[in-house]
Amino acid sequence: MPKLKTNTLYYGDNLEVLRDHLPPESVDLIYLDPPFNSNRSYNVLFKEAGKGESPAQIEAFEDTWHPGESANRAFEEVAIHGSDDTARLLTAMVDALGHNDVTAYLSMMAVRLIELYRVLKPSGSIYLHCDPTASHYLKVLMDSIFGPQFFRNEIAWRRSHPKGLAFTRFASNHDVILVYGKTASPTWNAQYAPYDEDRTSKQYSLRDDHGRPYQLTSLLNPNSDRPNLTYEFKGVTKVWRWTKERMLEAEANGQIVVPRGGKGIPRYKRYLDEQEGVPIDDFWNDIELVTGAERLGYPTQKPLALLERIIGASSNAGDVVLDPFCGCGTAVHAAQKLGRKWIGIDITNLAINLIRRRMEDAFPNLKDKIVVVGEPVDLPGAQELADRDKYQFQWWALDRIGASPAGGDKKKGMDRGIDGIIPFMEGSMDRRRVIVSVKGGAVTSAHVRDLKGVLEREGAPIGVLLTMKPGTREMKTEAASAGTYKSETWAKSYPRLQILTVAEVFAGKRVNMPPQVSPFAEAPRETKKQGTQAALDL
Repeated sequence: MPKLKTNTLYYGDNLEVLRDHLPPESVDLIYLDPPFNSNRSYNVLFKEAGKGESPAQIEAFEDTWHPGESANRAFEEVAIHGSDDTARLLTAMVDALGHNDVTAYLSMMAVRLIELYRVLKPSGSIYLHCDPTASHYLKVLMDSIFGPQFFRNEIAWRRSHPKGLAFTRFASNHDVILVYGKTASPTWNAQYAPYDEDRTSKQYSLRDDHGRPYQLTSLLNPNSDRPNLTYEFKGVTKVWRWTKERMLEAEANGQIVVPRGGKGIPRYKRYLDEQEGVPIDDFWNDIELVTGAERLGYPTQKPLALLERIIGASSNAGDVVLDPFCGCGTAVHAAQKLGRKWIGIDITNLAINLIRRRMEDAFPNLKDKIVVVGEPVDLPGAQELADRDKYQFQWWALDRIGASPAGGDKKKGMDRGIDGIIPFMEGSMDRRRVIVSVKGGAVTSAHVRDLKGVLEREGAPIGVLLTMKPGTREMKTEAASAGTYKSETWAKSYPRLQILTVAEVFAGKRVNMPPQVSPFAEAPRETKKQGTQAALDL
């Protein structure tokens, strides 16, 4: 097993990454928000504004999270290599529910949760984010893997916008976060919310000689069977909350108040400015959905504040935080901001590159420092990816030239000849697009003519045929016949149809076009004041 790499993004199936790259008991905290059903698209990164889901998204997940070979293989692994409790439970679920999306999902999750248990430290915790349609199944599954005695919380996070129509049923307005420890005493830092001012003014209504607000609270122990804490104090014999030594120390500090006349039960003077706030319980209604500058355009994006609370509660500075379903990278962002080390895994190359850009936008000191394991770094690697998965190759190739994937119909083959776009500005209010077509196999002059037709149909100024194989002389002649695009803003002409090979991209060549507008929303920049220096440097 290789040495653990932190502050690293892994591109690939998280099951393989966990087994190949993460040693046992190497992670302090795990947060995961896995995909579940088609109504809650996991990799919503593959949407173009105003358009539907990309067919590539469907291709990437339908074989993984629905009944089929992958789910059957996961079930067999749990049945043969999992614990007896987990194997019998999963078998019973399949027998009871049948072979369907739910049991395929549970099989895929079970084999991954077993690996997540393996890599979690004894002092670690796992937070599994899901919705109420899956939480009850997952809780029973996690009981079998982590042990019911190590269940800690079922957190209900109340979103600000309800899902569902209230006139057919009560609107659904919360997600579920299941929390388990590896042992009985995982890392814990209590979290507090600010006091409500109106309520506080009533509770802390008393003032001392310096004007400090306080309230009087009980010194009695709720457990009446504590002989060691039973003694006489100020003429009153009770079962006290503290030892007599501590009680006398508090009295010397002026923290004990005896009722007037010296009769009655002494009480403790609790100052408002010495309190940390209201302890947070398992109902979180103070963190709303992502808004404003934080929103990066992904409908299922989780708020940074949500992950900061989780990471702050169950890890310490320098600890390792793992998110095996990275999505848009909120967990690794929060971990970096709070001075933790982190590991992110995602099955799509596009998601990994978007997370990398988000981190570099938010933390400029990370520019060109984030390690990505699993993406092609040379021509043989690119060819292997093209042969293995044409959509993954397409996303990777588009990202290498700064293009975003085009939206499209859910049906495969309905992209209308457009795989990606690179926007640019012609003047102050005129947004135009470079259209990109990606080919991982052999190419001919027919592909050039097809792209020329797309340019005419779309009225696009520039088209790029991005190829794995080099173009022929006839292809180059055909491309040259498309002429040039003259930019009035930049006073320069550009070839209207360009052929760019992956080899040239590796060598540093890029699309010949006017200055590019970033195709992705930019994450707000974090400052040293908001985070620690450890959060800004690797």
